[in-house]
Amino acid sequence: MPPTDASTDAGTEPATAGAPDCEDTLDLRLPDELVALIADCGGRTAPLTPDGSPGPDRTAAAEPDPARGDLLDHVATWGPATTEAGVFQLVPARLDRDLALISRWMNDPAVAAFWELAGPPSVTEAHLRPQLEGDGRSVPCLGVLSGTPMSYWEIYRADLDPLARHYPARPHDTGIHLLVGEVVDRGRGLGSTLLRAAADLVLDHRPSCARVVAEPDLRNTPSVSAFLSAGFRFAAELDLPDKRAALMVRDRTLRAVL
Repeated sequence: MPPTDASTDAGTEPATAGAPDCEDTLDLRLPDELVALIADCGGRTAPLTPDGSPGPDRTAAAEPDPARGDLLDHVATWGPATTEAGVFQLVPARLDRDLALISRWMNDPAVAAFWELAGPPSVTEAHLRPQLEGDGRSVPCLGVLSGTPMSYWEIYRADLDPLARHYPARPHDTGIHLLVGEVVDRGRGLGSTLLRAAADLVLDHRPSCARVVAEPDLRNTPSVSAFLSAGFRFAAELDLPDKRAALMVRDRTLRAVL
């Protein structure tokens, strides 16, 4: 669970400690994808032959079920969003095209302090590859503003992530990680603008998602401030394995008022 937004906007006091929001009650219904995964695992138990030995696994080579769709509703097809800063789009990352740029951003001291991925490109590659080759529950993206790549994003299924062990997750909760790559783009409100745009893209294209969540490091005051300015609310403090985090939530039902 990497931290979000190494440096965005300042000017808001840091979040204070508090108990989890009373409205964030635990939903015990398993996500449809998890139910399907459990069913698949059960279906792969090979039947026994008459002599008691395992028989052939007839489900192991089964084709994926197209009806299940994509875990994040095809981020690559979401298209652009118009913001006051320009046209913004999330473009899924590619190692052959984007590794050098993302690695350079990860070596910025302000970014490295929270993401902890400084080092040669192989360090960044080791972070990106499992997402790119995984089941699609996390999609690393470049944030392209007016045709220029200027930020790195991870759009992920928070309800299928280890984060879900630390807060009352709901099915299809979608998480956001962000870093603004260039120093010139930080500290002038741009992070808040793009966070709002990205959250709107999630809510527009993921009808099953009722909430967009994030968990920036509590020490990262500019990041927490940026989320608050982008329409997220502070829901709780979380003790995660690698940090003390602020749980930030943008509710679909409050979208028009925050």
